[in-house]
Amino acid sequence: MTISKEQVEKVASLARLTLTEEEADQYTVQLNNILQFAEKLNELDTDQVEPTSHAYPMVNVMREDEVRPSISREKALLNAPEQQDGLFKVPAVFEE
Repeated sequence: MTISKEQVEKVASLARLTLTEEEADQYTVQLNNILQFAEKLNELDTDQVEPTSHAYPMVNVMREDEVRPSISREKALLNAPEQQDGLFKVPAVFEE
């Protein structure tokens, strides 16, 4: 598979990029080199390789939740610019 200079210019246009002639030529060569390298992967025999979603098998890697001491609500609210009824007061996100 190869990519033409016109295709590079079309993608650049869709991405709203302005390319000089030299850049278009350079990117065409670079993209073709990448595609050529990717084609080499098709030569690999993967018949005996099972599909995986992860390279390393993992099962629930999260730790168990446990209650631990933390700072008090009053101490946390000391740095709040505004508070109301023991809670942080923030600007409204939705308008009524």
